[in-house]
Amino acid sequence: MNRKQILSLAGMPAQAPSYPKGPYRFVNREYFIITYKSDADAIRAAVPEPLTPAPGGLIAYEYIKMPDSSGFGDYQESGVVIPCTFKGKPVNFTCMMFLDDEPPLTGGREIWGFPKKYGNPELKVVRDTLTGVLKYDDELVSMGTMQYKPENLLGSNPAHEEMRDVNAIKQKLGKTQVNLKLIPGVDGKPSIAQLVSYNMTDIKVKGAWAGHARLHLVPHVNAPVADFPVHQIVGGSHFIADLTLPYGRVIHDYLK
Repeated sequence: MNRKQILSLAGMPAQAPSYPKGPYRFVNREYFIITYKSDADAIRAAVPEPLTPAPGGLIAYEYIKMPDSSGFGDYQESGVVIPCTFKGKPVNFTCMMFLDDEPPLTGGREIWGFPKKYGNPELKVVRDTLTGVLKYDDELVSMGTMQYKPENLLGSNPAHEEMRDVNAIKQKLGKTQVNLKLIPGVDGKPSIAQLVSYNMTDIKVKGAWAGHARLHLVPHVNAPVADFPVHQIVGGSHFIADLTLPYGRVIHDYLK
């Protein structure tokens, strides 16, 4: 291979890269998000400067099912997202994620700096209950539940009026997301230390529901989602949408 051929590769190994070049389209991507109040000190300790935790001590715990993902396949994911601000603007900081598929794990870490580890998440409907479960090394780490589609956000019920507008739901799904990207060099010293942001695009909302939810977190040293204890559940939301994950942008470089 010559230099031009090498630089045109999507990734490694050269003969069969783990993932193709983007952007990446997700069809029927399904979200179950439980928003809750947690420990403010734990949140502050986890959020990298210059991000600032949003008021209220909130955590968004996510279970996501991705049955049709270009280049990545069929997989599921679960983890912790912290609402923050960056230069006064609202963003979501992805604190930790666990998933069951190598291409998006490798690609997510190498391209956008997603804090992804291998785990066993599952989002499913058990009779009348939307149920999210995360296991790590066969041990239960989290379980979230919500009534199945109790309140249609695209209907005419006056509750949650702020989310009745499809464009408002698109805004929620397209909110700026931020990752802390850390990649060492061959000498063991930091080669990349950045805050990377991105926004989902080409969003088509297919369904949106809200309801009461519960979340159970189990302490685990290698999947420490329980480091953000549940103090009060704010509510649950359930979305199905098609959307595109584009490449991101560097918003802060710790090495400069």
